[in-house]
Amino acid sequence: MASLQDIRRRIHSVKNTSKITKAMELVAGAKLRRAQVRIEALRPFADGMHELISEAAGRTTSLRNQPLLERRDVQTTAIMLMSGDRGLAGAFNASVLRRALDEAAAERALGRQVVWYAVGRKGAGSLRFRSAEPRQSWTGFTDRPVYQDAEQIAHSLIADYGEQVFDRLVMIFNHFDSPLVQTVYATEVLPVPLPERLTEMSARDRALMGELLFEPDAEELLEPLLTTALETEIFRALLESTASEHGARMTAMRNASDNARDLIDRLTLDMNRARQAEITQQLLEVVAGADALS
Repeated sequence: MASLQDIRRRIHSVKNTSKITKAMELVAGAKLRRAQVRIEALRPFADGMHELISEAAGRTTSLRNQPLLERRDVQTTAIMLMSGDRGLAGAFNASVLRRALDEAAAERALGRQVVWYAVGRKGAGSLRFRSAEPRQSWTGFTDRPVYQDAEQIAHSLIADYGEQVFDRLVMIFNHFDSPLVQTVYATEVLPVPLPERLTEMSARDRALMGELLFEPDAEELLEPLLTTALETEIFRALLESTASEHGARMTAMRNASDNARDLIDRLTLDMNRARQAEITQQLLEVVAGADALS
């Protein structure tokens, strides 16, 4: 059994750790509330953007002049991994990395090459550790992303897609379901997906829909709409990932605080036993000394 002094030292250390984890839980909870408000406000806008694009694409006589809609024979797949800049968030970073590696293995099994993009220091560092250097990485804003971050990412991806660096882009991120539940999503964002009803429409059907009044011209409007849609989808994923990270960190720190309290209770019990044993030993020594003098 450890000495009484060692046990007291451990109790003091665990109490200090518990204070830190409790503070981190409170901070994560405050950040989560702000992130949750932002993502709940963006979701209707993102859904409305998809409906607007569908309407514009449905009224366009030809979709061949839209580079972001071009579907190629896939030789190279790009995977964009969205993680956090910091750890101490439970399985948040590990789960999205595991899904990304599984996706890459599935693509290679189909004979395709894989190009990596990374958002967040943890994801970029994990890829480099596995000798999978990201073509581009973006860090330093995952705690509170803004729309300009999504614009920067989207413009870089559009440029690479136009130069045929890759033929398909899959974005992998944690979707925020609740503070306790985050689900890893893998979403294809390039080429920009359209509803199946549009891809199956005949030229005659599109021509009939094109006779509807649409100002400005649908084809002229569709191109900037597709760029905005990609930016919005990336921004939505950033906000989902941020809310998920704060929720995961709050839960992890709460579990750590609970475990610290349980450990303190066990160490306190051990301390009381050690102190009782020490007192008993002292009494025995006093009795033994008295017997020796008598």
